[in-house]
Amino acid sequence: MSGGVERGANEARGEATILIGAHCLLVRPSFAALVAAEGETGPLLALVERAAEGRVTLAEIEAVLWHCLAERPEGMARAELGAALVAQGIGAALPALRMILRQLVEGGS
Repeated sequence: MSGGVERGANEARGEATILIGAHCLLVRPSFAALVAAEGETGPLLALVERAAEGRVTLAEIEAVLWHCLAERPEGMARAELGAALVAQGIGAALPALRMILRQLVEGGS
């Protein structure tokens, strides 16, 4: 994989991968990452409820994914993530978002 990620995602830890441009990136919902995302999106449990109802916004998806990236390729700007979400369609990001939200609600190892 490119982007500095040398191992696969550990689903038991809520990790997932997401393709952004030419980079396959590891998404890891650490406590610090979730706190940062919550600071931007508001309470994450409310986000889980909105997501279940199909009312999560593109800005919220971008924020959660951005904060949960385990590593970012050097020089990658957040706008690049947003542009990739639009270019690829948000369906490409939904498996990673679901994994993060599942980890948040259910926990893991």
